[in-house]
Amino acid sequence: MTAYVIARLVTAGFDPDLVAYLRTIDATLAPFGGRYCVHGATIERLEGDWPGGDVILLGFPSTEAARAWYASPAYQAILPLRQAHCQGDVILVAGVAEGHRGVDLLTARPSA
Repeated sequence: MTAYVIARLVTAGFDPDLVAYLRTIDATLAPFGGRYCVHGATIERLEGDWPGGDVILLGFPSTEAARAWYASPAYQAILPLRQAHCQGDVILVAGVAEGHRGVDLLTARPSA
């Protein structure tokens, strides 16, 4: 089942380290079937308080593939380049099956 890595990141600009990270990350995604779904698009807040930052959404064939990408030596080698210049959150979430409906959550969580 598809899995997503979602990041909300704030950066002060394109420092040379961040440029190097952006030029290298695609090669780290490919072996794990990773792809960009959203990357730096304009954000329109519909509800709540948005803390700011860019949204990055990466898709992977599975949570295992996403975890393997994040832990890979290739990604771990460039990760400090981003971490030194961006602040925010990065999470991993599993997708839902094709045809999933809102009411399906009631079956998955019977106490709901």
